Amino acid sequence: MENTKITAKDLKAIEKIVAEYVKELEIDGSFTVVENGEIVDIIMETRDTGIVIGYHGEILESLQLTLSLAIAKKLERFVRVSLEVDGYKKNRIEYLEKLAEQVKEKALTENKEQVLMSLKSWERRVIHVYLQNDEQVTSESSGEGRDRVLLVKPKA
Repeated sequence: MENTKITAKDLKAIEKIVAEYVKELEIDGSFTVVENGEIVDIIMETRDTGIVIGYHGEILESLQLTLSLAIAKKLERFVRVSLEVDGYKKNRIEYLEKLAEQVKEKALTENKEQVLMSLKSWERRVIHVYLQNDEQVTSESSGEGRDRVLLVKPKA
């Protein structure tokens, strides 16, 4: 298994890549790079929030992916990157956890499987993690590609 420890040298290289990226895209704002275990959190503050986040976070995800690729190329290994802009993901996670609680209650009240559609993979993961130790319901993903859904079922 390769070394996944993020060094101070790695962080400096990542900061340089992010600075070049932000400058090239003409994003007006500032950022902080923080090592968080095996993940690098890039926290950005900008007046261009709507443009950087995009519709349902689509641009944010694209920026995160391309930054991740640039970082992997420079470091010659994959590093998990999380790009946060003005608390968008934090707020989305809070919303998803409330949604998980509501869907759980509906599954129990109706004693019937509930289906959540149109969630991105990371959003499904948030709900799975939130419900993973629940004693009353289980969650699982089903389907392929864009048709993948999250199922919440009462335990037998």
